[in-house]
Amino acid sequence: MQRKATFSRGALLAAALMASSLVAGPVAAQTPLRQVPESRQEISLSFSGVVKKSAGAVVNVYGARVEKQPRNPFMDDPFFRRFFGDRGFGVPQERVQRSLGSGVVVDASGLVVTNNHVIEGMSEVKVAFADKREVEATILLRDPRTDLAVLKLKTAKDLVAIELADSDKVEIGDIVLAIGNPFGVGQTVTQGIVSALARTQIGVGDAQSFIQTDAAINPGNSGGALVDMQGRVIGINTAIFSRSGGSHGIGFAIPAAMVRVVVESARTGATTVRRPWFGARLQALTPDVADGLGLDRPAGSVVAGVVEKGPAAEGGLRRSDVILAVDGFSVDDPESFGYRFATRPLGGVATLTVLRSGKRVVLPVKLVPAPELRPREPVTLAGRTPLSGITVMNLSPALAEELAIDAGTEGVVVAAIEEGSTAARVGFQKGDIIQALNGEAMTRSRDVEAALRERKRSWEVTISRGGQSVTSVFPG
Repeated sequence: MQRKATFSRGALLAAALMASSLVAGPVAAQTPLRQVPESRQEISLSFSGVVKKSAGAVVNVYGARVEKQPRNPFMDDPFFRRFFGDRGFGVPQERVQRSLGSGVVVDASGLVVTNNHVIEGMSEVKVAFADKREVEATILLRDPRTDLAVLKLKTAKDLVAIELADSDKVEIGDIVLAIGNPFGVGQTVTQGIVSALARTQIGVGDAQSFIQTDAAINPGNSGGALVDMQGRVIGINTAIFSRSGGSHGIGFAIPAAMVRVVVESARTGATTVRRPWFGARLQALTPDVADGLGLDRPAGSVVAGVVEKGPAAEGGLRRSDVILAVDGFSVDDPESFGYRFATRPLGGVATLTVLRSGKRVVLPVKLVPAPELRPREPVTLAGRTPLSGITVMNLSPALAEELAIDAGTEGVVVAAIEEGSTAARVGFQKGDIIQALNGEAMTRSRDVEAALRERKRSWEVTISRGGQSVTSVFPG
């Protein structure tokens, strides 16, 4: 049986003073005294003040689209119609697909930030406030690269906007609140701490460096706010790690620095996010390569290729350089570099710390948008070919930046694929670069259109995907 020791308040104070007198040096004198709460007011501390300041700016986001179901093929059979009648089988049926998430009002004029996956493919979007108001919204900007989207409320009255914090000042251990609409039950608030920073390889977006938190985040929280103790947004909740679908205490938020870039692009009326163009292809630093370079850990990004006359080339970067930091912020892999570089303001200069031949050098890289060197000339392909249903465009640095592909690759890019089309069933993906058809190089979208006019028994298609060239043969 364990005994519980009890002491009077005076004895505790005397023991604390005695302990402090035995510790020498200035460090002990500066150590704050931690003590038991002595008043009802101290015991009744609450996050309610933070919630009152920020919760009014967090909304529910509802998306919907109408899908037509295909006509039942049995209705073409007179025997089937004779015995079963029409009964609606012959008329294409309509089904409404819905999505549910959260959003944050970031501007009193009616700008709302949410996750792109919340409203992806939706044609109608509504925003509901905690006070039961519902307002229709239009989609100003979608950015699949960051999984963010910006909405504009059609009627904006008495809106409460929330401030975006400086997410670079967030530290591990900071107390945070997650506000959103999990499982569609209505607005809720959960509390936790910042568990980790600069998390990459999450599988959401490509230029990311997530804030990790143990605050409970569940389905429906996507697009909601992760706020600090001043009621400011430090991130937009976007993903969870879970084997059950519910919260396991591992949630991820897009930092406010990236949110600010997307919102500023929407404010200018742009339909795509304007971000700096680097003009180089990067690879992760492996342990073997790091050991050969004399690094104590595999942290950094290796320059695998440089686009001629791009910002990286003009700044002096070379193939095999290892990028260690951007403006003093260390980068561990290509994803964290992409985040740091993408959040630098256009028009300035980024300072890169680079390891070259065992020595560290500092290189300036201009922060300029990717140029549109030639018109895109979109062409949607049809007919009895494996490419039917694809929309192709001329590749340029601007389009490559939007699709997060290598601008130095020659060919024609797949910009869109019709759902259920031949190309989709075959396995083509958005961002594939068509390099050749039946051995003939493709340099413009019109070249692909012209090549497909001829009837062929088979089609030999060479594409580039993720830096790898693949050739496949399909029946004509």
